[in-house]
Amino acid sequence: MIGLGPMGQAMVRSYLAAGHEVTVWNRTASRADDVVAAGAKRAETVSDALAANELVILSLTDYQAMYDILAPAEEALRGKIVVNLSSDTPERTRVAAEWLAARGAEMIAGGIMVPAQVVGTEGSFVFYSGAQPAFERIEPALRVIGRPDYRGADPGLAQLYYQSLLDLFLTTLSAFLHSAALVGTAGVSAATLVPYANELLTLVQTSLDEAAKNVDSGSHPGDEANAKMMGATADHILAASRDAGIDVALPAAVKQHYDRAVAAGHGRDSWTSLVEVIRG
Repeated sequence: MIGLGPMGQAMVRSYLAAGHEVTVWNRTASRADDVVAAGAKRAETVSDALAANELVILSLTDYQAMYDILAPAEEALRGKIVVNLSSDTPERTRVAAEWLAARGAEMIAGGIMVPAQVVGTEGSFVFYSGAQPAFERIEPALRVIGRPDYRGADPGLAQLYYQSLLDLFLTTLSAFLHSAALVGTAGVSAATLVPYANELLTLVQTSLDEAAKNVDSGSHPGDEANAKMMGATADHILAASRDAGIDVALPAAVKQHYDRAVAAGHGRDSWTSLVEVIRG
């Protein structure tokens, strides 16, 4: 295991609990102290860490960190399966797979879809992509940190799924904070808003299957919530935010999607027609 931030340490502890022998290395050596005390073996150099096992797991800030750390020890990469669980773009992931292949290693890209405290539990799952034979060889070991969800041979696919879901996650969190700020201007606490927000999010969940059907088919029947009607609501949210004196960047971005969809002739189509302008 190379990279011992909270996620890396959580993975090490999961492997130790499952009875695996784990060798660790981190640029700030002191970060290894706790997991070494728990039973991990400390590697003095990156080359030593790579030599310890066929399976090498990276938990780093981004893919540039992979080059920074592994390039000085690239002679030790031959024959390794490198599972890179760092976050970056799908295209940079594909380039990284080529870089490792040129040095005799195979890369499996991954994206852990849970916070560190959930790693290794039944609720943990991880997207993976890359060469299927290499993935299948190490899949039992990967199960220790979470349910492996293999998405295909293209190394960029795991990152694509990972970033797509984080897009949904981060935007939803920002939307809650914006709505809390909006009602907060009247002295309403965020805690008061939570039960209503939960009900609304359940309603959103019930809408996703139908929305996905429209997106995939390219058909957007607007019998109920059409883009023009929903766009009027988006305009009211923007105006209410302005009147309240809070930041309007998020509602303005949402309104722009509706404005562009209506301008493109989708006014009478479902709100799902916004995907046509989002695609560009």
